[in-house]
Amino acid sequence: MVRQPQINAQNRAPLSIERIIEAALQIVDGQGLSRLTMRRLGDALEVEAMAIYHHLPRGKEQLLDGLVMHVAAAPADAAADADLRDWARGYRARLLAHAGVLPLLVTRRNPAALATTVASLREVLRRGAVPEDVAAVTAHTLLGYVIGHAALEVRGTEEDGADRTVDWDARFAAGLDLVLRAA
Repeated sequence: MVRQPQINAQNRAPLSIERIIEAALQIVDGQGLSRLTMRRLGDALEVEAMAIYHHLPRGKEQLLDGLVMHVAAAPADAAADADLRDWARGYRARLLAHAGVLPLLVTRRNPAALATTVASLREVLRRGAVPEDVAAVTAHTLLGYVIGHAALEVRGTEEDGADRTVDWDARFAAGLDLVLRAA
């Protein structure tokens, strides 16, 4: 008889919403959104799937909202210390790193997910003496551009019909110049 190794619960970090979201993100990043199940997540966390519901009572819906919040929220100090170009490049990189969550970001109705990001962008714009009404429009436009570009990039769209490989970095930079010049 072969003995299975015992999992030492004392060496494992306590279950928390943050730990659950991180484990779910690893599954989505590595295997895709369709492979994220509560059972698979429980296995990754080395807990029974039902233990997750203690932290996420609404189950998978709350988990998906948590993934969107985690990926969509730019770090609190990111926009404060960066100019808008740096912010846009960093946010695009974050979205591309977690491309499996991007469809959720685009389709789920979760206004809180983007509220912090929009607020931090508006603050950067206001500090640059941009009037509040213009700052609001600019923040939404910039955020829409970055999310939309990342979505096209993940999809691999070559909307110009060219038979050449698209330089996504150059295309992003050129579009960003257009958006920021208009701001």
